[in-house]
Amino acid sequence: MGSRRQEDIILDVPRILEPRGIAFVHQAVTGVRPGEQKVVTAGGEYAYDYLVIATGPYLACEEIPGLGPKMGYTHCTFTLDYALKSRDAWRRLLDEPGPVVIGSTQMASCFGPYYELAFEMDWELRKRKMRHKVPITYLTSEPYLGHMGVGGLGRSRRFLEDEFADLDIRIAASQAIDEITPGEIRLAGGGRLPFKLAMFAPPFKGVKGVAALGNPRGFIPVDDHYRHPDHANIYAVGVAMALAPADPTPVPTGVPKTGFMTVRMAKAAAANIAADVGNLPAPRRQELSVVCFMDMGRTAALMVADPLLPPRQKSYIKKARWAKWAKIGFEKYFLWKMRHGYARLP
Repeated sequence: MGSRRQEDIILDVPRILEPRGIAFVHQAVTGVRPGEQKVVTAGGEYAYDYLVIATGPYLACEEIPGLGPKMGYTHCTFTLDYALKSRDAWRRLLDEPGPVVIGSTQMASCFGPYYELAFEMDWELRKRKMRHKVPITYLTSEPYLGHMGVGGLGRSRRFLEDEFADLDIRIAASQAIDEITPGEIRLAGGGRLPFKLAMFAPPFKGVKGVAALGNPRGFIPVDDHYRHPDHANIYAVGVAMALAPADPTPVPTGVPKTGFMTVRMAKAAAANIAADVGNLPAPRRQELSVVCFMDMGRTAALMVADPLLPPRQKSYIKKARWAKWAKIGFEKYFLWKMRHGYARLP
C-alpha cells in the first residue's frame, strides 16, 4: 500500500552477526550431504556438526499456469522483489480502477497476509472515495472463510464472513484454480473471475537445495525436538518444516508456520543443540501455538490458537483499535531488536 519503504524493513545481516562471532555466507544452497556432514553451495562446501534448516518456502507458481509475477499475470507479497512489483500494480489500479481478486491458491500454507491485503485495500480505496469503482473478491482454497489452514480460530469463520459482508467483499471459498489468463481466473469447477489486479499466496514447496531431505513436497520431517528422524544432527524450523493438517480439506491446504511459531521452533532447536553439546537431557517439547495481529485497515484483530491445531485449550479472535497500535509497536520493537542483535530483551 506504500506505507513502508524498502529501507524501513531490511536488515544488514553481516553487520549484525559479525560481533557475535557468526560468519555470514550469502550463497544459494544446492544440496546437503548428510553422510559427509556438508552443505554444498555454488561457492563451495561447508562442513557442519549440526545443521539447522530455516530456508522458508519455495513459491511454486509454475504449478498453476499463469500464476505469479515472473511468468504469469498475478502478484504476490512473499519476497521484497514481488512486494515492490505488487506496489507498482496497486498504483496502476488506482489510475485505472477495476475488479480485484485476492486470496490463496490450492497448496498455499500462509493465509493471514491476504486477509490483511483485502482489508487494507478496502480501507485505502474508501479513503480515496473510489471503493465503488473496485469490486473485491476473496478467493481461497480454505473450506470456509477463517479456516486459515488450522481449522479456524474461535469464531473466525463467523467473524470474517460478517466483516466481509459489511465491506461488500465477495467470497469464493473452497476453490482450486485451473489456470490464469490475462484478466481472467479460470476455476477448477468451471467458474471464471475477471480481474484488473489479482494477488495470491501461491502453492508452497520445500526449497530445492534441501528438498531431498524432505517429504514429496520437499518439507523436512522432524520429531518432537525439531530433529530430522533419520539425522539427529539436522534440525528444521519455520516453513521448511513438515507439519500435517489436523484434517484433510476438499481443496488441499497447508498448515501455516507463522513468525511467532518460527521463533519458538528456533529457540527449541538452539536449546536442544546446546543440551546435546553439553551431554544434557533434551528440554521438554513445547506445544506450538499462534498469537497474531491481523491488520484490518483502520483497525486490527488479535488472533490466538493454543495449541495450533484443535482440540485447543483456548482459541479466539478479537477486533480492537488497540490491536492496530500493538501490531505497529511490535513491528518497530522486533526490527530494533534484530538490528541490535538481541535474541530477547536486553
